[in-house]
Formats: sequence, C-alpha cells, structure tokens
Amino acid sequence: MTPELRQLRYFVAVAEHRSFTRAADALHIAQQSLSQQVTVLERVLGARLLDRDTRGARLTEIGRMFLPEARAVLARADEAVAVLGRAARGEIGRLNLAFLSSTANYMLPPVVRAFRERFPDVELTTDDVSISELVAGLRDGRYDAAFTRPPLVDDLATKTLVTEPVCAVLPEGHPLATRAELRLRDLADEPWVLTPRTSWPPWHHKYDQDFHHAGFEPNVVQRATSVSNLLGLVAAGVGVTRLAASAHSLRRTGVAFVPLTGDHADTVAAWHPDTNKPALHNLLDVVTELAATTDLPQAG
Repeated sequence: MTPELRQLRYFVAVAEHRSFTRAADALHIAQQSLSQQVTVLERVLGARLLDRDTRGARLTEIGRMFLPEARAVLARADEAVAVLGRAARGEIGRLNLAFLSSTANYMLPPVVRAFRERFPDVELTTDDVSISELVAGLRDGRYDAAFTRPPLVDDLATKTLVTEPVCAVLPEGHPLATRAELRLRDLADEPWVLTPRTSWPPWHHKYDQDFHHAGFEPNVVQRATSVSNLLGLVAAGVGVTRLAASAHSLRRTGVAFVPLTGDHADTVAAWHPDTNKPALHNLLDVVTELAATTDLPQAG
C-alpha cells in the first residue's frame, strides 16, 4: 500500500508545527481527522513517525529521517501539477510548423519571432515545403499548423491572415510593364510560364476558372516547380506569369509587377480540426493579433 499525498502533507504539517492542534488549524481540517490520517500513514509505513504527549508532537528518529523525503515527494508533486497546468495553458510543449515555400520568406520570421517572445518555452520546428507536402503533413499529424495559400480542400481548417494584390509578372521592358494596372484578359496573347498542373490540382482548377472567365486559355510555354524559377523564366523573357505581390521580394531585377484588377491572394493559417494542442490555440491567437497589427509581407 502506498501513502497518499495528503497523508504526507498532514505529517509534514504536524512535524513543522510540532502540534496536531496548530497543524489542524493551519490545514483547516478537524484535529481528529488529521490524527487519524497520520496514524494511517504510520500503519502503511510500518513505523512510528511522531511521539505524541500533552506538550505536542515530536519526531521520532525515523520521523526525522522520513521528513526530508516526504518534503521532496510533495515538492515533486507540486512541480508536476505546475507543469500540467502550463501544458494545459499551452505555455510549454512542441509545435511543428510548415511554411509554404512561396510565403516562408515573409511569414516565417515575424510568426516565429512573435510566438517565441510570448511563449519562449514552447519548442518550434519549421519546414519550408511544397503545398502537397504541407497538406499531407497536416493530415497525417507531422505538422500542427501551416502558413500557406488556401489549399482549397474541405478537411482542413483555415484562418485568413493576409490579403494582398495579385500581379501580372512581366519581363522588364515589356510594353505592358509600365501600366498602373492590368486585366487578366490583357495577357491573352502572351506566352505563359506556370507551375506543373500536378503540383496542386485544386489550385490549377481555380486557375482554369480564372482564365476561362477572362475569355482565353493561356499558351503555356514552360512550367517551373517554384516561384523563384518562375521569376527567373520571366526575367529571361520566356513568358509572363501571375503571382502575389509579395513574390517581388524574391526577385527585384529583371521583372515588373503590375497589379491585376480585382485579383487578390490570401495567406492563411491552416490546421487539422482534430489537432487538440493548447499551444496551437495560443499560436493562432498570436498570429491573428500579429496579422491585425502588422504588415506581414513587409515585416518578413
């Protein structure tokens, strides 16, 4: 039979007050209950811990040896409860975060910085990944949250953090590069460079709809797997493309960004609805506040 924590607390209180009466008052319990529990503790341990007389209570030799051990057990129990409380409040733990490659350059620094300042004891790991890897990681639990363009799937929860213009990206010196704004249909006769259709079918389905509404099917002359590669192809004069305005930070020479009328792109926090980590809720609170007070594309 193992002693109960309350019995250890009662014993320590009597030892410190040297009196059952004073210990009972300090613990706000009846003296009879206190005496009974200490007696039960002695029976469980098979040793007398206290000598009782009219002058109070004194530790026996075994009691003196046991007192620091009882205090240590109680202190460790208090520490465990404190750790549990911090974990329940999301103040400690671990979060694995994914950042879509095209948003990592401006989302990762302010998000990680703000969260670490608020919750320094939560360990963060970060990965810079493609959209397919990001969605798969959220679904299988490798990632607790991600920062991405909307994945356009039904099984993940998302919260919009940033809305920014979408731009036509043209080679410098292109006849349309000096325009203040363009419509998508203005690019109907241009050669296009886009990502592979297999990179993320939901996005390409949306692109198809946008081009259809603009009244044309793009002449795709080359496909590239990353935003950096797309920008390089545009700078080389291979074709034009269409990207969020923040992509300009990845290449500032050889290309021109011209806003497309009525077109915008969102950056969202995404997570699986079944993820139930208190630290995740804190992360979402921090990034929501951050997005409301900071120009994230500029902060990165």
